[in-house]
Amino acid sequence: MSEPAKNTLTPVAQKFILHWGEMGTRWGINRTVAQVHALLFLSPHPLPADEISETLAVARSNVSTSLRELQGWRIVRVVHVLGDRRDHFESTKDVWEIFRIVSEERKRREIDPTLNVLAECVREVKSNPQGDAYTRERLESMLEFLTAMTG
Repeated sequence: MSEPAKNTLTPVAQKFILHWGEMGTRWGINRTVAQVHALLFLSPHPLPADEISETLAVARSNVSTSLRELQGWRIVRVVHVLGDRRDHFESTKDVWEIFRIVSEERKRREIDPTLNVLAECVREVKSNPQGDAYTRERLESMLEFLTAMTG
């Protein structure tokens, strides 16, 4: 009897990977990026890009782009496997750590730039003697809220 192909997924794994990909699109993440992450999260060992591509039936170039994005998010890293010259990839496995990292990255990418622009707008409206008091109040309120919420 032959061994099952390396890229065979159980029905449960398939269901999770498809769902994670769908949820990724709702979170503003490319579907393939989310599916690659789901596959690596479920994999008990690091996977090379070509195996990820075969397993998910997506183009190798799309896998490479997805892996770079996941590395940029710091939830996937390159590992080396003895006897194999290819790069292999693994996901952070600790769910709490994934949540912490993603939260930190989202703050850095999404909230911090908004805080900077709000602070700049508040400075500008305060420095203008004819500045709109209502606009200043609204901007200060939002800046105060976001600062308090994000520490």
